[in-house]
Amino acid sequence: MFASLIKLFFPKKIVWHIIPQFQNTLLGEKLKNFDDAYEYPGEFIVKSPLSQVYKIKIDNKYYYLKKYNISRKKIQRYLGQSKIQSEWQNLLWFESLDIPVAKVVAYGRETMGWINNRGILLTEELVNTTDFADVADHYSELLKRPEWVAQVSQQIARAARILHQHNFAHNDFKWRNIMIDIKADFPQIYLIDCPSGMKWFWLFLEFRIIKDLACLDKRAKYELSRSQRLAFYKDYAQCQKLTQKDKQRIRKILKFFHNRE
Repeated sequence: MFASLIKLFFPKKIVWHIIPQFQNTLLGEKLKNFDDAYEYPGEFIVKSPLSQVYKIKIDNKYYYLKKYNISRKKIQRYLGQSKIQSEWQNLLWFESLDIPVAKVVAYGRETMGWINNRGILLTEELVNTTDFADVADHYSELLKRPEWVAQVSQQIARAARILHQHNFAHNDFKWRNIMIDIKADFPQIYLIDCPSGMKWFWLFLEFRIIKDLACLDKRAKYELSRSQRLAFYKDYAQCQKLTQKDKQRIRKILKFFHNRE
């Protein structure tokens, strides 16, 4: 009964946007509307309680199609802005800050009044990349190269610093959410998958900053040396010598996941 009333008073509304450079292409033609994109066939990659990711091919190029369907998650439907909308907005904003990300190609969502239903995020494939956690698992020889580690560490530190300077916390800053071009002469990092990131203020921001840095260090403490981890923090803080405030923050970072692993 309630669902019928919702449909009566709040008809379905769809927002669908293709980035201008892709509009007059074969991709734009094949994915010209939301339903075409949502149903486009592809190779299943991974799923979570709210989303599924597929790899699709159009005009000899690969893309990742992330589909949200929260119609069965009753609580999430009524919680305002959907995760998929936050994710595409965050990636586009990161790009505007000159932080490398997976290129957003198209995005959209389906709502009924204020109720979220389905959503889509389409991004370009990052060729020759793998996530940082996979590097540690399957390309550990790269972590034995100090120059390679330093280049990657400096880029991650820069990305974290820029976000935090804008009062933004990633909230899931794990190695698996950082892609790295492992075949380039100079390794390039890219941020992906940030639906939970948002701006914070005052003490809330400091707590989230510590959480972000602790998430990064959670894997780093097993894979990198103490000097490499310290170099990362100094790059992040842009300091040559730690202040008392830096030391206090580092202690909080080291304790953040204590007894929670």
